[in-house]
Amino acid sequence: MFRFKQFNVDQTGCAMKINTDGVLLGAMIDANKPGTILDIGTGTGVIALMLAQKFTNAQIDAVEIDEEAAKTAKGNFKGSPFAERLSVYALSFEKYFDQFLERKYDLIVSNPPFYIASLKSPGVKKTLAKHTDIDFFEKLIKSASEHLTRDGSFWLILPANIAGTFIELTAGHLTYPQRIINIQSYPHSQPHRVILCFGFDKVSAQNANFTIYKAVGIYSEEYQKLLQPYFIAF
Repeated sequence: MFRFKQFNVDQTGCAMKINTDGVLLGAMIDANKPGTILDIGTGTGVIALMLAQKFTNAQIDAVEIDEEAAKTAKGNFKGSPFAERLSVYALSFEKYFDQFLERKYDLIVSNPPFYIASLKSPGVKKTLAKHTDIDFFEKLIKSASEHLTRDGSFWLILPANIAGTFIELTAGHLTYPQRIINIQSYPHSQPHRVILCFGFDKVSAQNANFTIYKAVGIYSEEYQKLLQPYFIAF
């Protein structure tokens, strides 16, 4: 059980546990009072819960292909103060959109599997949760673009060496990156993750850097400030 300030997250049955990628994405997402949110690949449900805390009037749907993880997320949603605004569906995002063709969202988020063309890790669940290919991303981009409201935004986090490829794939769909946040472990280290925000308007993308640690085992001030609304330790 991972305890946050306003909710708790049980991780039972989830191949991908709460990690820095997920909480950074949940905390960094910035949107203009979204009324509807979709979390693709919710896992434990932690990002959806963080967004429910942040956007107090939003209705949030979450999809999770792993039935056991979806069951855990459902329990986490039910036990939270935001239960009435959270729903989970034990489906792939493709099947979800096939069932709900007309649904549109002001905000779509995803912490997707990202090891393109890499060796598969042992264990069926971890393979499903951690590995994907170009075809997966093309389907994700197409689905997100078709189900995003005109002024909506699509946020996700990716490894730095994949982010450029993903941006290229969005041409003709989500079309335009609007924010690019490079995540680095230490002040002088190279970025290892990138948080991306896409939308339909052609604008100059805002670029920023974010540092997690100021020294080994010591979180940076910006990390503590970002997670302060959520983490008990801060």
